Amino acid sequence: MSVTIDARGLSCPQPVLLTLNEIRNGNDPQILVLVDTDTSKENVIRAAASQGCEVNVEPSVSGEYRIAIQKDK
Repeated sequence: MSVTIDARGLSCPQPVLLTLNEIRNGNDPQILVLVDTDTSKENVIRAAASQGCEVNVEPSVSGEYRIAIQKDK
């Protein structure tokens, strides 16, 4: 199972805060974060990595990014 965070249209730090909240308090080991700016993408990647998560980013499709996060088990 996974949870999706749609942070498109949100400015930083909102995407990062939503992501960190789900990493810390969510039950799903997989998180998909949708963002639409390079800044949000980079900040979400850094935040997830700082929590010990594995992060994979799909290339931009029409300016949007899909960031797959796998929490430590």
